[in-house]
Amino acid sequence: MSDVLQLVEARLRTALGEPDARAAVTFVGTDRIEVLRFRDADVVRYATLGMSDRPMTDPTAVVADPLRGPRAELVLTVRIGGAAVSPGLPVLDEVLRPLAVLAASPQVEGVVVAPGASLDLGGPLWPGASFTSVLVAEPGGLVEDLELDQPRDPVRFLPLLPMTGNEAAWKRVHGAGALQDRWLRHGTDLRDPSRSGVPLAS
Repeated sequence: MSDVLQLVEARLRTALGEPDARAAVTFVGTDRIEVLRFRDADVVRYATLGMSDRPMTDPTAVVADPLRGPRAELVLTVRIGGAAVSPGLPVLDEVLRPLAVLAASPQVEGVVVAPGASLDLGGPLWPGASFTSVLVAEPGGLVEDLELDQPRDPVRFLPLLPMTGNEAAWKRVHGAGALQDRWLRHGTDLRDPSRSGVPLAS
């Protein structure tokens, strides 16, 4: 594990506690991506580890800078228990591969993952989920940015907010801020894995 990833894992452990499970996925032509699972009562958080090892590069750049450029990891928070239809951990753990795919996208597709972006999953976030994409939210609330030695950019821990297909389509037209305002206005529990889409007609 590189020095950057060691520091990233230490920051995750400081903020979220000890992971109770971890899995690794390797895609052809990419570095290994791990997903760590953290449990806190009825809340489960999944965090990627590996995406930040290299800076993300603007796809229009002629030459990739090996040091400078934004670095990030992804964090997904879901709530288990409570609702009778809420899926349990075995089902939710199916998010591991989709999260690893998203974390590998800067290497595979040359994209820069940043707040406000939509990431399409190409299918349900887990079996039976109504969410087919995620909104990348602003960092800093759950896990603080990790400063690295210059000239390397800090690592940002980006929360992922699951979106239904209708919410994703509405966001493309109206923007991330408008969708988040609508969620807030309707008191949407974005950690509820069984929630329905927010009303979009009015």
